[in-house]
Amino acid sequence: MEAFRLPLSAMWVEPLWLVLQILLILLAGYIAQRFVAKCLNRLGERYPFPPQLLLPLRGGLRWLIMGSALIFVLERLGVSATVLWTALSGFVAVAAVAFFAMWSVLSNLLCAILIFTVGPFRIGDVVELVDTTDKPGVKGRVIAINLLYTTLIEAEELGTGSAMVQVPNSLFFQRSVRRWRGSDVFPSSGFEK
Repeated sequence: MEAFRLPLSAMWVEPLWLVLQILLILLAGYIAQRFVAKCLNRLGERYPFPPQLLLPLRGGLRWLIMGSALIFVLERLGVSATVLWTALSGFVAVAAVAFFAMWSVLSNLLCAILIFTVGPFRIGDVVELVDTTDKPGVKGRVIAINLLYTTLIEAEELGTGSAMVQVPNSLFFQRSVRRWRGSDVFPSSGFEK
């Protein structure tokens, strides 16, 4: 029976145990990430969530899970939690300043999420942004909703042809909006599907 005993000295046991712990942490992070991705895919199949919303959510959760696994690995290697916390809080402070600097982009992203979830209009609807009650604004059929802007195609007027207009998503929550669902109520002249 002693022939099957591995000849490991005491100095090799501890590093091998550490490597095994690190591999188990990374494997657990990978399995957790795959499980969350599969749950989000099932959620997307069951409910009509747009892929533009699920894709960043899946990516963000993947980074969060694998980042947590990396922090656990660094902790097992002896990196102090205080050092990790200091570096993380410094990074968050710099990121907060950067996010404040690009507030208009973040506003459009938040409004896109609201458009996807609340559904004030859909692709195919005709919408009009009203500047004031006596002055008409941008009017057109919605052909695409992006994370930053909504693309409208304007009606052909006076033989000039139709034009595409990209309206920032935040404008739909800052101004009054008139909406016609599909082509039921609004005259279809100039708006071909």
